[in-house]
Amino acid sequence: MRIASKVANEGQAVVAELIASTELRMTRQRRAIMDALEGVDTHPGADEIHEMVRQEMPRISLGTIYRNLDVLAEHGLIRKLEFAGSQRRFDGKRHDHYHLRCTRCDKIEDAPVEPRGDIEEDLRKISDYDIVGHRLEFIGLCPKCKQNGKSSNGAEI
Repeated sequence: MRIASKVANEGQAVVAELIASTELRMTRQRRAIMDALEGVDTHPGADEIHEMVRQEMPRISLGTIYRNLDVLAEHGLIRKLEFAGSQRRFDGKRHDHYHLRCTRCDKIEDAPVEPRGDIEEDLRKISDYDIVGHRLEFIGLCPKCKQNGKSSNGAEI
């Protein structure tokens, strides 16, 4: 099965323009990584991405995946998600959005709410910071873990 590029909310021309603006050489490996991320709604770690890309490129190494994930994230072509107490995950959606993270199974999903730009403006007014953006993670129990009846600290719900 080949990895299909499914670019949500962005046309192929927009993605091509974004890639061109970075002046980054788009290798087959980088394109395969981006296609893998754009084709899923999950937020996979490097190992999962490696398994997805290996379907198309069986000889690609995990080291190549790690190096290219870092390069793509540095150039803003993907997002690196680094949450406290969690392995690094990656997101192919470049638009601003929030995340939900299960404190029990570590599942990460996109939060179904729009980002609030007024938070940045409010903070700009009361701090000495030049705010350039924000990230927000909501934590709790996913429906599956909640159904299993125990909270993240083992207490009965």
